[in-house]
This record gives sequence, structure tokens and C-alpha cells, in this order.
Amino acid sequence: MAAPTAPPPQRIVIENCAVATVDAHDTEYASGHVVVAGNRIESVGPGPAPEGVAHVVRRVDGTGHLVTPGLVNTHHHFYQWLTRGLAQNAPLFDWLVALYPTWARIDEPMVHAAAQGSLAMMVRGGVTTAMDHHYVFPRGSGDLLGAEIRAAREMGVRFSPARGSMDLGRSAGGLPPDFAVETTEAALIATEEAIDTHHDPSYDSMLRIAVAPCSPFSVSTDLLREAAELARRKGVRLHTHGSETVEEERFCKERFGMGPTDYFESTGWLGDDVWMAHCVHMNDADVAAFARTGTGVAHCPSSNARLAAGTARVPDLIGAGVPVGLGVDGTASNESGELHTELRNALLIHRLAGGPDALTVRQALRLATYGGAQVLGRADGIGSLEAGKLADLVLWKLDGIGHSTIADPVAALVLGAPAPVTLSLIDGRPVVEDGRLTTVDEDLIARTARDEARRLARIAADG
Repeated sequence: MAAPTAPPPQRIVIENCAVATVDAHDTEYASGHVVVAGNRIESVGPGPAPEGVAHVVRRVDGTGHLVTPGLVNTHHHFYQWLTRGLAQNAPLFDWLVALYPTWARIDEPMVHAAAQGSLAMMVRGGVTTAMDHHYVFPRGSGDLLGAEIRAAREMGVRFSPARGSMDLGRSAGGLPPDFAVETTEAALIATEEAIDTHHDPSYDSMLRIAVAPCSPFSVSTDLLREAAELARRKGVRLHTHGSETVEEERFCKERFGMGPTDYFESTGWLGDDVWMAHCVHMNDADVAAFARTGTGVAHCPSSNARLAAGTARVPDLIGAGVPVGLGVDGTASNESGELHTELRNALLIHRLAGGPDALTVRQALRLATYGGAQVLGRADGIGSLEAGKLADLVLWKLDGIGHSTIADPVAALVLGAPAPVTLSLIDGRPVVEDGRLTTVDEDLIARTARDEARRLARIAADG
């Protein structure tokens, strides 16, 4: 008896739109098409789609639009959705000290609501792959990582959660209060369990786990070393905060006798399977070390500005060949919670620091797409519009009042007002239609997040 044949893939055809592929040659078409078959991009090219494309279930006229790869967020802290707008004028260390007592009260329903809010804001604005670095695990708070994973699955977003950890409390010379940290052993056991339970290494994967001790000032050297060994034994990526502030640099020199980059290298934390958030305060030797080892950077311009941390040397990093992506960072230090606004902010901040040639609109788009895919180790499948890659793409409306007089569509997307999303596909499935999420109830998410934020504030006030 013959084996049953698989049904032919259903196809979505998008045509008559500008196309920015963000491939190796930055190929663009003033009017082109993308054909999606199942969860793969089948073809990309100029003009209308080829004649005779079979099994088309949807044909989208993209006139007045630009199609790009989906945006890739490389650094976030979802739980902070519930504590936006606090410690408004504080630098990083003071901001952390002010907020740790509240964060130590989070529980599973709060984290699920915060993850829903964070993801909804990003996905509605063109993010197709999200990342989160969760490192606060109060005792008895429930399955916090699982709450985030559930929220991402409900929304249909590709997700790279990083199981974070802290074991260096204030009594041991670290920054976080003792009640906010885990033991080294408990952190490592929980991280390995997260990998074994959730990580999917497949090409099509919607969920990949990373190992992510929080920072040099909240993590012991033992945890850093053993976490790196664990990640490499399990074949997953490593993530942490690095070189974010001058205070961090001072901490590392006083405690370890070296700067952050040298300290990370001494603990096995440089490599092409590592990416770090921020990397603001780096000298030439640090940049060279990242380039030599292939270590990636998650650049978070709005958060760095909000906390007055400084301006990362992104043009120098790009010029040295360092993989660089964009990150929202936690919404307690970037209240907008959006990644598509980071393209504009990155360009403006670096031109202020380095002049009009510091960053171009196409480099900004690359940071948010292919650069992010590189940083997450997924450039083989996402980050550019090419035949055979996963069908994560966004159709941006550029013929409205906010963009219609900007002839260059990439400039319109990066320099103009936040562009409406007419259609976003993740893994070939629509998740946004005409600016609204299709898989979840936005209004319910907003109400639930508000209620959980108020509950957290009450609990924190009661002590």
C-alpha cells in the first residue's frame, strides 16, 4: 500500500510592493513580490509573482507598502512591563536598587500578563522573533519561565527565552538584595531543566532556550564559569549584560582586577555562541576581542539613553565585523516597549555621537533584522527575505499621511513616524492584520496587565 502523499503547501502571494530583502547584497525591488509556501519563503523577486503559482489561498496587493524581514528583538525583560514609569531620573545602579524590592514580589500570573503585554506591543510593531532575559525567581512564585513560554505560544511568536540567574547578593558584595538571588547550584539545576524541557534546536524551531546569568555585579565567578560549561555541553547559546555603565567597569576592576571584557574572557564568556546586552563602555581592545571571538552585541539605544548609560560604539563594532542586533530592553527603562522605533533612535543617537555617516537607514534596518538573527544564532533561517528561509515577514503601510512624501521606502520606515503594519507573518501564519493582533485579544491583555501591575504595586507597598 502506497504511503499517503503530503498535501501541497498553501501559498500566500504578496506583490506590487517595494521589497527590502536585507540579503548579503542588500537587494531591493521598487516593485516586487514574495511567495510564501507553508512556513517557507518560496520566491522573492521583481515585478508580480510568477504566473502559474498553484494552491494560492491568499493574494495580497501590496501597493503603497514595503515588505521586509520580520524584526528580531535581541534583549528584553518582560516582567518589567508591570513597573513602567518608576525611578524616572535614576542611573542604572540606583534604578536597580529602587526596583529590586518590587520585582522580588512577582509571581506566575504577573509574569504571564507582563509577557503578554510586552509581546503584544512588539509583535504589533513588526517583531517576529522575540527574546527575553528573565533572571528574578522569588521563592514560591510558580513557573515564571513557563508563563512566558505560554504567552509566546498563545501569540504565535518565535521565541528565544534566556533562563537568567543571580547568586551574588548584597551580603556577598553584589548589587541585588539577598532575597532576590538563588544559590549557584539551584540556578544551574533550574537552567538545565529549562533546556531539557523546552529547547527545540530544529531549523523550524519556535522556541530556543539560552543560558543567561545576569551580570558581573549580580553573579559569582563560579556561576559564570559553570553556566558557560553547561551551555556548551547542551549546545545552546549564552547571554548576559556587559559593559553597560562606568560603575560596572569600576566594579569589575575593583573586584577582579580587570575590565568587564577581560573578566568575561577569563570565565569562558567570549565566543560565537555568546551575545551580550549593551556593551556601551568598550575600548579598542574590547572591540577587537569581540571581533576576534565572534561575540555578539544586543544594542539598546532607548534604554541606554533613559538610564544615561552612554552611547555604544556600534559603528566601530559593525566596522570590526562584530554581530550587532537591536533590543528593546525591559520596559521599566524603555517604556514604549517597541522595537521598530529603535531603528530611528539608533540612527539618531549614533549620528549625534559620530556624525552624519555614522549609521545609514539601511544599516539600521539590518541591525533590526539580519543582525538580530546573527546575534541569536538563527541567520540561516530568519533575518532576510530569501528563498528557503522561514516565512517571517512584515508588510509596512507607507502610503498614508506619515510617509507618502518620502520616496525612499527604507528611509520612510526608519526616519518616518512608526509605520502601520498591514500584515505580519510568523512561520507563514498571519499574526497581525491591519495593525491588530489576530491570535490574542489586545484589549483583554491591556486590562489584565493593568490589574496585575496594580496588584504588584499593592503587594510591594504592603512590604
